[in-house]
Amino acid sequence: MTQMNMHEAKSQLSSLIARVLEGEKVTIARAGRPLVDIVPHRELTVVYGLAADEPEHDTSLFDGVDDEINELFYGRRS
Repeated sequence: MTQMNMHEAKSQLSSLIARVLEGEKVTIARAGRPLVDIVPHRELTVVYGLAADEPEHDTSLFDGVDDEINELFYGRRS
C-alpha cells in the first residue's frame, strides 16, 4: 500500500493511476492524515424494477387503451 500527501500525488497522478490499475492500493493524505483511496472504476449495471428476473410475458396485453378502464375513469369508450 502506498500513501502520499496531496502535493506529491498531484504531480504523480498519471503514475498513481497506472499503479492502481496494476492492483496497488494508493491512499492520498493531507498533513499525514489519510483522506481518499484511489480505486479503479467499476462499470455499474442498473436493473430497473423489483422483478428484474421476472418470467417472460406477452407485452401485447399492455398495448393500447382499455375500453373498460376508459369508461370507468372518463365515462366513455375509446
